[in-house]
Amino acid sequence: MKHLLTILFILASWLSSNETMAADIHIYKGSYTYSSDILYTWDGKHLYKGAYTYSSNILYTWDGKHVYKGPYTYSSNILYTWDGKHLYSGPYTYSNKIVVTVGNNHIYQGAYTYSSNIILTTDNKHIYKGAYTYTSDIMLTWDAPIPTAVLMTILL
Repeated sequence: MKHLLTILFILASWLSSNETMAADIHIYKGSYTYSSDILYTWDGKHLYKGAYTYSSNILYTWDGKHVYKGPYTYSSNILYTWDGKHLYSGPYTYSNKIVVTVGNNHIYQGAYTYSSNIILTTDNKHIYKGAYTYTSDIMLTWDAPIPTAVLMTILL
């Protein structure tokens, strides 16, 4: 009985922590987090247009490696593939399919991390246009971590 109670306690703790992690994350236009500035909502698997998680609002689906257009993970719906550093167009990781490379808080156009290739910068809460973190260059703000591949899909 003692072991059963311990297992139930662990399970309850795990479920409650997962419920907390499952809270919707909002992505805002610009530098403020006003509800009127919500562009997208992220639930950990789907990106929705606007502030609500209606299935009709699903723009993209994420499985940890691929970004799919719409709510279904059909191979024909793969828009991008992510390997942790590069975002590839389509389902394959061919070097000629690299759209962006991520490193050192910068997003580089193409496969190379030359400073001249910097198109965006992040501080893990904002995306800035260009190579610097000027407040006036904030394009997007979010209130919790979101996969880089999903953020890049929004911006591409």
